[in-house]
Amino acid sequence: MQIEFTASATAPLRASIVNAGALPVDLPAAVAQGARASRFAGKPGQVFEYFAESAGTVLRHALVGAGEPGAGARVRHLEKAGAALAAKYLASGEEALAIDCAGLSAADVAAVLLGLRLRGWRYDAYRTKLADDQKPSLKRIEVVGAADGAAAAWAEAAALANGVELARELVTEPANVIYPESFVARVSERLAGTGVEITVLDEAAMRALGMGSLLGVAQGSIRPPRLLALRWKGAVADKPTVFVGNGVTFDTGGISLKPPGGMEDMKWDMGGAAAVVGAMLALAGRKAKADVLGVVGLVENMPDGGAQRPGDVVTSMSGQTIEVINTDAEGRLVLCDCLTWVQAQVTPAAIVDLATLTGAMIITLGHEHGGIFANDDALADQLLSAGKTSGDRLWRLPLGKAYDKLIDSPIADMKNVGPREGGSITAAQFLQRYIDKGTPWAHLDIAGMVWSAKPGHSWEKGATGYGVRLLDQYVRSAVEG
Repeated sequence: MQIEFTASATAPLRASIVNAGALPVDLPAAVAQGARASRFAGKPGQVFEYFAESAGTVLRHALVGAGEPGAGARVRHLEKAGAALAAKYLASGEEALAIDCAGLSAADVAAVLLGLRLRGWRYDAYRTKLADDQKPSLKRIEVVGAADGAAAAWAEAAALANGVELARELVTEPANVIYPESFVARVSERLAGTGVEITVLDEAAMRALGMGSLLGVAQGSIRPPRLLALRWKGAVADKPTVFVGNGVTFDTGGISLKPPGGMEDMKWDMGGAAAVVGAMLALAGRKAKADVLGVVGLVENMPDGGAQRPGDVVTSMSGQTIEVINTDAEGRLVLCDCLTWVQAQVTPAAIVDLATLTGAMIITLGHEHGGIFANDDALADQLLSAGKTSGDRLWRLPLGKAYDKLIDSPIADMKNVGPREGGSITAAQFLQRYIDKGTPWAHLDIAGMVWSAKPGHSWEKGATGYGVRLLDQYVRSAVEG
């Protein structure tokens, strides 16, 4: 979608941003009466459409609500206004839309455009028989009357949109297209020329390092595993900020096979990895003044004759041994070796890992919040705040020695699962055993957030891109300052 800043509108479709309870004073009386009769009140995302003649030409107009001016949620409301325009007009047959941004600040304009672009994202690569009225038609956005600095504000927001869209793309692609090797190839292509340093470890390199935990998950698949590291050095720092993402490109459950109903959803079990690489693209795109290292472990969990069995014992890169009770608790087995590897490479200022780790998290928090576990209150508070600002919301859950005992094994250093109760907590306790003493660490269980069964704030049904905005905002507020 092409976005251009212009002095005047040429598109036959015109939109005006309207605050709550404040209809434009120049509206024709009949239109104002129609808006009121339709109960249009300028609430966030409300749209009222009308047609009017001007100089012999009939123009299509839309009023879109942005809520109360100056409210704490103003940015979110403006994003919702932009998203509402995309939802209504993306496949409307209109090719161009002019948005009157008079009275909006540069940041306000960027928020409207961000909502519009994110809500207008679709992935139609595999659709061959779309009806004409289902095909996206909207190709150009005219931004009229924008404040000084709006174009620069949008350029920075567009970098964030690029990251969110990359995460959505990776999550949406089927597992026969995105698997460890092709994930690396796709990301390497998309990040080429951005200044991000790329390191890839293949199976032989990981075996030499002793990553028996990650490799145990991968051994049932014909798709070889990969570890992908992305470094953005936008500032000189003694210690880089580290993001670690779990990338199970498809999860059958392994020998502990999942039920077939809904198994197709497990293509998005690499949502944590997608969030990390999307965030790295966003940070590089806006030239973030931060030193950030993103690491993702990529495997496919399959149940062939060489697959890992329940009861097997593996040795992680840290030297700690793990009794594998359930091969469907594989994400933590991937993450633990990634955590050990990255701490061997650098001394992190903080580590934040992201994973669609447990179904128990969906039972606990539904699809409204991701879960956060942390060994450092300051880091937890920073991430919770970033979640509120970005809209990628988090809710903190506990860690503790009582939970830790639930994953002690009678024959190894630990089991990879505990009892049914507290399943998300024991998964976090498992990961905590791989964090070096004194390193601030947070684990984000985002199982309920990367895929949505219904349209949301700025997404259609499907991949949400959750985590990219959260990590970007965390860097803005806690790292760049």
